[in-house]
Amino acid sequence: MQRFNLQIFQRFWTIAKTYWFSDEKWKARGLLLLIVLLLLAYTGLSVVLNNQRGELISALSAKNESRFWQTVIIFIGVLVVYAPLLAAYTYLRDRLGLAWRRWLTTDFVERYFAERAFYRINQFSPDIDNPDQRIAEDVKNFTQESLTLALVLSDSVLEIIAFSGVLLGISRELVIFLLGYAVIGTLVTVGVFGQPLVRLNFEQLKREANFRFSLVRVRENAEAIAFYQGEAQESAQVNNRFMAAFDNYKRLLGWELGLNGLTNAYEFIPFVLPALVVAPGIFSGDIEVGKVSEAQGAFIRVFFSLNLIVARFQSLSAFGAGIDRLYDFATSLGGVKELEKGEEPVLEKDAQKEDAPEEHTQKENTQEDVSCHHPVIRCEMADELALQNLTLQTPNYQRTLIENLSLVLDAQSSLLVVGPSGCGKSSLMRAIAGLWNSGSGVIQRPQLEHLLFLPQKPYMILGSLRQQLLYPYPEVKLDDNQLKLALQQVNLPDLDKRFGGLDAEEEWSDVLSLGEQQRLSFARVLLHQPTYTILDEATSALDRDNEKQLYNHLATTKTAYLSVGHRQSLEDYHQAILRLAEDHTWQLKPLDDR
Repeated sequence: MQRFNLQIFQRFWTIAKTYWFSDEKWKARGLLLLIVLLLLAYTGLSVVLNNQRGELISALSAKNESRFWQTVIIFIGVLVVYAPLLAAYTYLRDRLGLAWRRWLTTDFVERYFAERAFYRINQFSPDIDNPDQRIAEDVKNFTQESLTLALVLSDSVLEIIAFSGVLLGISRELVIFLLGYAVIGTLVTVGVFGQPLVRLNFEQLKREANFRFSLVRVRENAEAIAFYQGEAQESAQVNNRFMAAFDNYKRLLGWELGLNGLTNAYEFIPFVLPALVVAPGIFSGDIEVGKVSEAQGAFIRVFFSLNLIVARFQSLSAFGAGIDRLYDFATSLGGVKELEKGEEPVLEKDAQKEDAPEEHTQKENTQEDVSCHHPVIRCEMADELALQNLTLQTPNYQRTLIENLSLVLDAQSSLLVVGPSGCGKSSLMRAIAGLWNSGSGVIQRPQLEHLLFLPQKPYMILGSLRQQLLYPYPEVKLDDNQLKLALQQVNLPDLDKRFGGLDAEEEWSDVLSLGEQQRLSFARVLLHQPTYTILDEATSALDRDNEKQLYNHLATTKTAYLSVGHRQSLEDYHQAILRLAEDHTWQLKPLDDR
């Protein structure tokens, strides 16, 4: 129970206050103040309506026609104001929740892509499952549920204050019984059902996300699965993930059955007790009949306000599980923006999860080590690419790939990296890009915007052909003639015409072959002409003629390039060759010495 109340509340406030102390704080607080004023107004009107309902019944019982019609007029007049006021309250509440979601989603997205946290989490934080769901679903639920819960809590407090006065005027015994009954019910519910429901809801969110993710993977890899005839295995994996969610939900339903049984019995008494307490006064003639309806209405409003936790316990449990997931995700991102200048950050970095490299703009590598006992590779900004006594290890430091490598690749050079599979060729590319930093030594290179990396499987973005060509720098101003010339140079002269122009949008990874995708990625190099181009098996799907044509065009640009490959024909397009061996050693030779 302590964890459910304290830890979840602390995590909730840690995430929530980022918005309420942000640059939009005054707009958000102003809107919240307006909502609270509407809440006060309609709570007051609720008391009036409850009283008039009792008056209506009393007038009918007394057969007092003038009193009856006066009550009806008052009731209708209050209702005319009450209905639009409640509608405005609901609209503004949802509008504030939407604004909060927009801000928090934008904040999470910015931090997810900042310093390539998306790569770090995917590679080195397996406990942070399905970050896409956490940004899309958990943020939405957090903002909507927390705002609703806060206002429902405020509404409950106001109703307790407003309707307790009505009850005290009718029967003090009702108030005393109500307080004791609510406290006992809340303690029993939280004590018995708190931990199991939070745990099961947390697990359900995770398993449902895993099930959806398995279906997305089938869609994204449909052709490969069809070639392998892997339908049976994929179907079994999808069904296994569904059954994991199904079994957990069965356990959740069992606990909900017990909770519903308790709450249904618990919430039945308020509908009977007021009549039992007021009945003697009515039979003796001391109290009007309408007081039964008035007491019952006030009793029910106060009772359900006091028993907010009991009545909403299942939704609170799911909400608490979502807070845990969102907090873990926020922590894995390495903290949040400072609330105000000079204030402490909301979240501190979780040192145990900071096991992946980050981009650095200073000479000293400021990233926390995976462990304080392990060294890391330093990355320094320089005009030329140079490696100094570089020893590269896997991120878990369990295997050394390259030892004491030193070389310089100036702005006019080209280098081919070869070696057996698993010797560290692609890992060297990751280290240069700042994705890996496990090991020792120094990597000097220009800022990353002056480097362009071409992987073996090119990344095709969602967008137009123009956006594909300009990726990853869409702000570069190039006219259509320049784009079409680049397509001609990579032997894709009719690609724009085939799909209806440069602004045509397609699922490019599906409609283009791997060879066409590799040529398209080469066009990006010809258009942007970075200081250095890093090619990792970037022509593996091309024939020799296309490969020769692309490298000949690359040689005419002002970019230096480093290629990873297995084909011997690649030696014709490079000035030097770096041979890596399985025993961590290396040889660097000019290709003129072959």
